[in-house]
Amino acid sequence: MMNLLRRVPALLSTAVLLAAASVQADVRLPKVFGDHMVLQQKLPIQVWGWADNGEEVTVTIGEKKATATAAADGKWRVTLDALEAGGPVEMTVAGKNSITLTDVLVGEVWIGSGQSNMQWTVAASDNAEQEIAAADFPRIRLFTVARKAAAEPQEDVEGVWTTATPETVKNFSAVAYFFGRELHKELDVPVGMINTSWGGTIVEAWTSHETLQSDPDFQAILERSKNFQENNPNQASVLYNGMIKGLIPFGIRGAIWYQGESNVGRAEQYAELFPAFIADWRKNWAQGEFPFLFVQLAPFRYQGQDPRSLAELWEAQLKTLSVINTGMAVTTDIGNVKDIHPKNKQEVSRRLALWARAAVYGQDVVYSGPLYKSMQVEDKRVRLSFKHADGGLVAKDGELTHFQIAGDDGEFVPAKATIEGETIVVSSDQVEKPAAVRFAWDDVAEPNLFNDAGLPASPFRTDTFPMVTAGKR
Repeated sequence: MMNLLRRVPALLSTAVLLAAASVQADVRLPKVFGDHMVLQQKLPIQVWGWADNGEEVTVTIGEKKATATAAADGKWRVTLDALEAGGPVEMTVAGKNSITLTDVLVGEVWIGSGQSNMQWTVAASDNAEQEIAAADFPRIRLFTVARKAAAEPQEDVEGVWTTATPETVKNFSAVAYFFGRELHKELDVPVGMINTSWGGTIVEAWTSHETLQSDPDFQAILERSKNFQENNPNQASVLYNGMIKGLIPFGIRGAIWYQGESNVGRAEQYAELFPAFIADWRKNWAQGEFPFLFVQLAPFRYQGQDPRSLAELWEAQLKTLSVINTGMAVTTDIGNVKDIHPKNKQEVSRRLALWARAAVYGQDVVYSGPLYKSMQVEDKRVRLSFKHADGGLVAKDGELTHFQIAGDDGEFVPAKATIEGETIVVSSDQVEKPAAVRFAWDDVAEPNLFNDAGLPASPFRTDTFPMVTAGKR
């Protein structure tokens, strides 16, 4: 008996080692692969994970199959041929052990990211009770990434795929859900929405360190981050590390983005940083220049900021449309100047979906409100031309509002604006020699210029006078 007791520690130690070895030997997948997920149709399917060094791993989806061997660090990755929309199918991953994922659909997959207006739930939006009760969409699947700030890039994220039901929808991102619902109804294919958002966060937190480090203009961002406390979500790159890196290279069609509130006051920098952030995601996903659609912020009085600061951020967002394969939903008419979180997320999502339906899926729909194109000085007045003046320009509820005009001195005064066909003529008795026009150049501006399709015009300016945010890096 004494000999047996002496052997117990050794036996336990051996059992622990064997158990550890068994766990280590198991083939593993990232959390973004799971039961009920949606795989992106018509794109090669990337599947990856971990196993023992040298272990052969075979992935099978329907009739598609591919095999890889785990490298010295245990990582493996396969690429399967593209699938058409449909399902459900099973996905199996077989090495020394086997994993089977069930109820897998193939369709359209989109990332929804940003700060609180993307994080904002269905339960907190307009008509919440009715929207939640109506959420019965077996072919819409939802995945929420757990919020995590990380100093170093993480290989995985936390989250699970669920089917869209009243229970799962109520606390999901409203913008992401309503956007996915629009696509599902219009395309009649399964849709998967991945929500990875965090309220109050800055765009540089969602951008990789490599991109920020590569541009001298962003050195101030890296220096400023050194002053934050540990785990602060507004340090440079920490949300890319903790909430994006672990999703890559899961196949997606594109991304929708609702952010910028936390960068108001740094619009000049945002005009450079936002396109760099988009390029960063595209580079790291290695899926080409995938569609990137974003929401132009709604009017709101930002305390402690110049009243023109938001207008300058609107301009930075507008300029980002010059980046290939981007789209923008204007929301100046559906905000709340006293609440930074407008509740009408349905219309925000519908406008994002219009861009997707037209630019991504080739549907014949009007997808943008009027966007400033050019100006021409005609004696004492200025004529403005627009893109997306579909069906003509419209002034809702009376005369056009929120136009200003100035001469070379840059002193802007309220102006009279009149629609003439698909142009607008702007003038003021106070300006004899006009040189510039501004539209909705104030953080609480709720202008009434639309096109005939009912989509609002973006705020704009025709001048290049110094910005109030200049130098605020």
